[in-house]
This record gives sequence, structure tokens and C-alpha cells, in this order.
Amino acid sequence: MRAHEAGALHGDIGSRGPAWLRTPVDVNALVPQLWPRTVVRSADGVLTVGGLDVRALAAEFGTPVYVLDEEDLRSRCRDFRAGFSGDDVYYAGKAFLCRAVVRMVNEEGLHLDVCTGGELAVALSAGMPPERIGFHGNNKSVAELARALDAGVGRIIVDSVDEIDRLTALARERGVRPKVLVRVTVGVEAHTHEFIATAHEDQKFGFSLAGGAAVAAAFRIIDEDVLELRGLHSHIGSQIFDASGFEVSARRVLGLQAQIRDARGVELPELDLGGGFGIAYTTQDDPSTPQELAKRMHKIVEDECFALALRVPHLSIEPGRAIVGPAVFTLYQVGTVKDVDGLRTYVSVDGGMSDNIRTALYDASYSATVASRTSATPPILARVVGKHCESGDIVVKDEFLPADVQPGDLVAVPGTGAYCRSMASNYNHVPRPGVIAVRDGVARVIVRRETEDDLLALDVG
Repeated sequence: MRAHEAGALHGDIGSRGPAWLRTPVDVNALVPQLWPRTVVRSADGVLTVGGLDVRALAAEFGTPVYVLDEEDLRSRCRDFRAGFSGDDVYYAGKAFLCRAVVRMVNEEGLHLDVCTGGELAVALSAGMPPERIGFHGNNKSVAELARALDAGVGRIIVDSVDEIDRLTALARERGVRPKVLVRVTVGVEAHTHEFIATAHEDQKFGFSLAGGAAVAAAFRIIDEDVLELRGLHSHIGSQIFDASGFEVSARRVLGLQAQIRDARGVELPELDLGGGFGIAYTTQDDPSTPQELAKRMHKIVEDECFALALRVPHLSIEPGRAIVGPAVFTLYQVGTVKDVDGLRTYVSVDGGMSDNIRTALYDASYSATVASRTSATPPILARVVGKHCESGDIVVKDEFLPADVQPGDLVAVPGTGAYCRSMASNYNHVPRPGVIAVRDGVARVIVRRETEDDLLALDVG
């Protein structure tokens, strides 16, 4: 790789691609772990999802469009419920939230985690039982906390001394005793991108374990006896494949549990180990199943509790990406194909960084396939890019596509359910795509496509 002052996305000149990317034997073949579970190629080579042809979806709903395989999402909810039987599984709404998804996870028996007043509003408007909602966030306002208390939210994960002050005052005013967990930063930096590794000490979330802030926060809540301290919370990052980080985190958090018991005689009944479970974006990713995760995490907690003579607390986890990420793909239409002096083939689609910022923001890797047909031509190494006025507007950095990829082709990018629509923007005044849910041969809009009228309606100048 050749270094470039504008960053790695500009420096990897050449046609070889990353070391993990292998030239496919069949450029039309789908890698099953990358796609929603009902996605297949039909006899005529067209991608189908839930029994529907993507060409028909593009014709009816336009492109780009996020396509959610509802059966896939529901089955992943059921997998987590079965794997973590007896525990509480909170769907992390920040990955992607809309009222239809709230109803799906509610119907599948999951709890819901929100981290802003807006996410809370969506959850309540969709009928999520408030007692099954957890409220995160490092800077919850007085208004947000008041709304959570008035709605009867089941638990609030406190993140600062200021928040404890606000919540305590509000609880006294209302004569209520809200359940809270203390978020602890345990000094574990997960094996992930530095921007999304959240449990090391130098960051905005939670109370430091090493510095003593976490134990001080717990003692304060117990001593003031206004809020009901139910347990501790730890989240070590995102897109994690190595369970060793959870082992270190659990050991340290349970050590704090024992310290609280010994100093205050209180044995906290709950423990939340967060989420961040990785998914397969490309062939280099090998995620664990919920059953494998549950087995490993339960053993970690049980062994450590035995060593500390603690009762095993009620466990909860917070998968978001692992549920919605693989259940969605984005469908684009190719507008331009450009070979740049034999260095690289650029395939430009009708979306880009406004509907998937993760490649530019996190240097994330994605896969892609031509979805509207098959091809007998050999594979070429291509880069799928967007339509925005930005050289870093890249959707898929490196992927093998058929040599005859051409304007009008539909290209599908899997694994876009998490943090794509939820982080989408109107850069270059491009309206955000809609989201459709497909199940058993029926497609429905669950988030409508924005229009230019929507953009102009906000411009009051």
C-alpha cells in the first residue's frame, strides 16, 4: 500500500486488492454467510429475497433502497432468545430503529435499548412495553430523563455524576424509585477500530474502574437510597469476534460487584455485558453463533462468581448489529463504469456515502454482487463508489464483479442493516433512501423514501 496524506482510502493504488480477497471461481456465486437467509439466485440468475425478484422491487420502490428480510431478522431474534435462554436480550436500537422493527423485536420477545429521546419516542409510539426498555446515553437531558421516568422505562444506565444528580432530583420530585445500572469502563480495548472501541479509559462513556469513579458512583446511589441500583454494565466495543475481551471485562466488573458487597453488604442482582458481537461483512469475517456466545459468556461469569463467592447475577446482553446487520442489503443501480488507465475499474451507483458512511468513516469493508443477472465474463477487481462530490465516497473498496458490468445493472451490497440508514445524511442534498421489508412474497414500505419536497420543507429561508 502506498501512503497518502488524505488517508488510506486514497493510497491503495493498484489492481491486486486486499490479501484476504480471493478471485472467485464463479463471480455469480453468493457467499451464504453474507446474505439474508431467504436471498437466492433464481433460475434466470436474478437475486430474489422472500420470493421476490429484485428487479421488481427496484421498479416498484426505486433505488437506492434498503431491503430488509423480515424472516431473517425475526429468526436472528429467536436465535438470541434461544441461545441466551433465561437472560434478557436487549435489541440495541441505535443500529437501526423504526416502528416496524420495534414491533418485530417486541413480538419476538426481546427487550429494547434506546439512547436518545428520539429513539425512546419511536419505541413508545410503536407500543414497546416501557418496562422492557433500557435507556442509555452519556448526556441524557433533564427532559429525556423526565420522559423516561414518566413513561415507566424499565431501567436507566447511568453514565455520569451529573446524570445521577439529575435523575435523583427528578425521582424525588415524582416520588418514584427508578431502576438503574452503573456503566463501567473497565480498561478493555476490544480488537476493533479505535473509533468504535468504547471501554478503554480515555473516552466519554461510563465511570472509570481503575480511577475509582465506578465504585464511588455505586456507593453514592446505595447510600442516598433514592435510585434502585440493580447492577453494573460494561460494553467493550463493536464488531468483536474475539471473546477474550468479554472475559477480561466480566472479571473486572464482577470484582467491582464483590467490592460493593464487601463494603456495603449489597449483592447486586444484575449484570449487563453489552453487545458489539461481530457479523460477516466479507469472507474474512467469521462470527460466532448466539449459542456459542452464550456458552462462553455464561462460563466466564459462572467461573468468576464461584471464585469470588458471588451469586450468579441475572445476565443481559445488547445485540444490535448482530440482529439487523445481516438482515438487510442495499440495492443500487449502476450509472457509470469507468476504467482508470488500467489501475482500477470504478462502478458508480446512485447512492453512496449518504446512505452508507461506514466505509469512509471506519474504513469498513463490504461485499457486492450484480443482482439483476448473471454473467459468463471473467471477474474484474472493481470499486463501487457513490455519486457524491467527495473522493472518499466509496461504498465497497474492493470486490470482484463481472467484466461486463454496465450502466443499468442492479448491484446489491449485503450487511447494511446496521448503522447505514441510522447514520444516513442528506449530503449534496440527496434524499435518504427508503426501507422496505420483504416476507413471504410481500414487500411493504416501513420507512418511506425522502423526496426533494422533504428537503425543501425544512429550508425556511
